[in-house]
Amino acid sequence: MRIGELARITGTTPRALRHYEDAGLITSRRAGNGYRIYDEGAAVRVRNIRELLAVGLTLDDVRAFSVCLDGDVAASPPSERGLQIAHDRLAVLDARIAAQTRARDLLATALARATERRPAPAHGPGSSIPGSGTWGRGSRSSAPS
Repeated sequence: MRIGELARITGTTPRALRHYEDAGLITSRRAGNGYRIYDEGAAVRVRNIRELLAVGLTLDDVRAFSVCLDGDVAASPPSERGLQIAHDRLAVLDARIAAQTRARDLLATALARATERRPAPAHGPGSSIPGSGTWGRGSRSSAPS
């Protein structure tokens, strides 16, 4: 199958497929016109690559799983290297989540403090509050009257 068809059935792009090929994760042969031709098994391999990338692995990490990319990756017995990669990536994700949680907490605290210090809005006569019914009373608004 050609690159466009493989991209369509695997939910990716031709550019990503070329990237996977450059990384040595998939292979193709060339037709007489220079087009890339992939065998039918490439679809399973690409789906497995995409699943591993989706859980946070890098293309370099995925290479460690290359022997099982043509089948059911989850059902394959894990290698020591594969387990180490998964543990390392999990640690990276945990650190990122912790950093984002700290940033969120700091922002929430700053917002709460700013809200507490903010004076109450004045809603007296003559205040210009949108929707207060003052359209067209000497203002230069273009709102309908």
